[in-house]
Amino acid sequence: MSSQTTSHQIVTFELLETPPARLDKALARDVPPEASLSRSRLSRLLADEAVKVNGVVVTDPRAKPKVGDVIQITVEIADDYHVAAENIPLDVVFEDDDLIVINKPTGMVVHPAPGTPGGTLVNALLHHCGDSLSGVGGEKRPGIVHRIDKETSGLLVVAKTDRAHHGLAAQFEAHTVERHYRAICYGVPDSADPRVRGIKGASFEPGNILKLQTQLARHKHDRQKQQVVWHNGRHAVTRARIVQPLGTPGVAALLDCWLETGRTHQIRVHLAHAGHGLIGDPTYGGRRKLSEKAVGENGREAARIFPRQALHAATLGFEHPASKEMLRFEAPMPEDMTSLIAALGG
Repeated sequence: MSSQTTSHQIVTFELLETPPARLDKALARDVPPEASLSRSRLSRLLADEAVKVNGVVVTDPRAKPKVGDVIQITVEIADDYHVAAENIPLDVVFEDDDLIVINKPTGMVVHPAPGTPGGTLVNALLHHCGDSLSGVGGEKRPGIVHRIDKETSGLLVVAKTDRAHHGLAAQFEAHTVERHYRAICYGVPDSADPRVRGIKGASFEPGNILKLQTQLARHKHDRQKQQVVWHNGRHAVTRARIVQPLGTPGVAALLDCWLETGRTHQIRVHLAHAGHGLIGDPTYGGRRKLSEKAVGENGREAARIFPRQALHAATLGFEHPASKEMLRFEAPMPEDMTSLIAALGG
């Protein structure tokens, strides 16, 4: 469990002469050192609408800054925050002195938040690793370099040293980390479908690879959701290819999806935008009735009651930040997804 009292600090400063062409880079250059805000933290604060430029909230990291712009950043501070170690079993795929790779189960939150103060991956890591987690993320997020959603299963790398944390964060920021997901979606996103080809932001690359390129931003009316936008959002690119059509004829598909960028809910939002929402996704997927003729009564019922977004982080590859060795890990799909595939005729 964890406990905290929360306060806010306003960091105010002016951009110095000849700022970089992008706001995120200007913030990283000119933010006062005593604020202790890393580049990745500044990116999160931008996305969370915590940055004002001349009194106006700005979320686009590529916004053009000007000399003399007055920046205000609202930083949430957790006072007396204590996250307890909890003896929660972990599926450890790899571990050394610098990092640990976990196969996260569905239903586990990565780090504590007001609604989930305990039972998280961080609580489990504190028990497993003791004091050997990187402190860069603060007490609430020690060692956390990236996240996957609570109901998404699969691979996650956590830093155990500050050196590893900075090295891994740089790779995620440069989009050089290999991340492939297995997803089960409604419909079959095929290049032969003129509907998909006509969707703004959708195109097909050789090999029947669907490319989705948009901007993403928080939903105007539901702050827990993301939405596709075309201005003042964050650049997002997802690619997907069909691994296996499901049903006769194909009314669903097992996809291999990979990320060029890593935005919140990116695969889920992008596939929904293309009309191929994930089965079981309560936020973006929509509950569709599959044809009993195509998948049988068992398949239709399995899709109807599937309790989570059918998404699994299957592959994770990166350069070890200390040894410089290229590492690549794979995690097999969990039983609930393999059972759904079988029920749908896969």
